[in-house]
Amino acid sequence: MKYIGLDYGSKTVGVALTDETGTIARSVEIVRRENEKRLRRTCARIESIIVENHVDEIVIGLPLNMDGSEGERAEKAREFAEMLGRRTGMVVHMVDERLTTVEADEIMDANAIKDRRERKSKVDSIAAAVILQDFINEKAKG
Repeated sequence: MKYIGLDYGSKTVGVALTDETGTIARSVEIVRRENEKRLRRTCARIESIIVENHVDEIVIGLPLNMDGSEGERAEKAREFAEMLGRRTGMVVHMVDERLTTVEADEIMDANAIKDRRERKSKVDSIAAAVILQDFINEKAKG
């Protein structure tokens, strides 16, 4: 089973993929857009990544508040997930993404990525990989 992981944000969507065995997540790219409401090109790019990489299912981060409640960002992520599921006909899993950006920052620290622009350009795709790896690990636990 091959998965795509997405870290949905107002201006970017971080993208990660699993390896062929579906056990290891890696960051791939960041899809950027000028306007939060304009998703056509974003969806088209994600769909092309899905087709090119023979993805079976989609995993999207759910940005819960620290107390576990859902706010506006979570609502927007759910709307995006529903739309993407309709467009692709694929199963979409929502995964708690609390602290994934913190973990992405720690990964960049560990890899000596210091430049602010480089960090900003990679954080969303690394967060997508963290979200996807968390999903894979939970699935493996059964």
